Amino acid sequence: MTRVLVVLLAWCAATAQADELSFAHEGVVEAPIEEVWKVFATSEGYKALGPALAEVDLRIGGAIRSRYRDDGVLGDEETIENTILAYEPPTMMALRITKTPRSFPFKNAWKSTWTVITLAPVGRRKTLVRAASLGFGTDEESVAMRRFFEAGNQETIERVQRHFTGARAH
Repeated sequence: MTRVLVVLLAWCAATAQADELSFAHEGVVEAPIEEVWKVFATSEGYKALGPALAEVDLRIGGAIRSRYRDDGVLGDEETIENTILAYEPPTMMALRITKTPRSFPFKNAWKSTWTVITLAPVGRRKTLVRAASLGFGTDEESVAMRRFFEAGNQETIERVQRHFTGARAH
C-alpha cells in the first residue's frame, strides 16, 4: 500500500508540474468542422493562419513547412518546420516543432514542446477550435517562449475566426 501511495503522489506531482507548464486557447469559428479542418490540413488553407508560404504533407511524420514573410522560399533558413505526430480527420492534429527559423530567439526551449489542435462541432455550422501547447520547461528561455506562444496561439485562433467571417485584423 505504501508503494502505491508513493507512486500516486509522484504521479500527482508530475501531473501538477505538467499542467503548470502547458496552456490552451480556444474559440468558436463560424464554419463547419470539415471546412475548419482544411485550414490546418491543406497547404492553401494553412496560409489562413498567417504564413505567406505554406506546405502541408498530411501524413504521420509529414511536415508542415511555413514561412511568414514572402521574401524567401520554403526550405530556406527562415522556414518553420513542424512534424505531424498524429491526426484524426477532421478532429485532431498533434505537431512538434522540428526546425525553427534562424531568427527565432529561443534556441533550445522549443525542443521539448508539442501542440495539439482539436476541433469539435458546435451544432452543424460552427466549430470549437482548441490549441493546447505542452512540454515547456521552467528555465528563463522556456518561460519567455511560453509567453511568445501564448500570444501567438491566441492570434492563430483569431485568424481562423476572421478567415471565415471575412473580418480584418485590428
